[in-house]
Amino acid sequence: MLAGSGYRGHSYGQQRMTILDRVGVYLSRRAILRDLPRRCDLVALDLGCGYQAKHLTKTLYPYLIEGVGVDLKVRDDLKQVPRLSFVESAIDEALPQFPAERFDVVLMISVLEHLWDPESVLKQCGRVLKGEGTLLINVPTWRGKRFLEYSAFRLGTSPAEEMDDHKMYYDKRDLWPLLVTAGFKPSQIRMRYHKLGLNLFTVVQKSPAELLEGGKGRDDHHP
Repeated sequence: MLAGSGYRGHSYGQQRMTILDRVGVYLSRRAILRDLPRRCDLVALDLGCGYQAKHLTKTLYPYLIEGVGVDLKVRDDLKQVPRLSFVESAIDEALPQFPAERFDVVLMISVLEHLWDPESVLKQCGRVLKGEGTLLINVPTWRGKRFLEYSAFRLGTSPAEEMDDHKMYYDKRDLWPLLVTAGFKPSQIRMRYHKLGLNLFTVVQKSPAELLEGGKGRDDHHP
């Protein structure tokens, strides 16, 4: 269960992962690496890291001096991995505990769609990001909704409890204004569809002056 979730009582991956789940994790990993800052001294926060914490332990680990994962439950053996720590909590309860400008990178991979109050969580992400830090977001699209629900409710090839916990789906026109309202500048928001248009991947570069003063970004940043 993530922040404000009404159905799930466990972390993603705590129960059996289907082949579609594994493919999705792999494709998200490729998307993350495409936009991850190419440094080996990153301090990263993975919100909704999952029971297996695969993006911290596999995708990000070579680039980290410190990684923090947040989810309701994480495998006990992962808590012994050097340079990693975990907060077993709902996201909206964990985020206020972190000091401002703590992280170089914040991940929200297949998380935002589970939240009742995504705007407040995005504002907290901006608060904990360092100046010029990077926020990486992956969400399912409205096109993806049809595929995911058919896979979960008809075929049984995706976990039904995950789909029942979704509060929202996002296209560019849905996510872009939410990010701007949360305080990110339009010129620092880059969005692209991937996974055959079933998902939307967004890269947000925080400005040192994090509150929006107005104005429009480049056309390719608009929905």
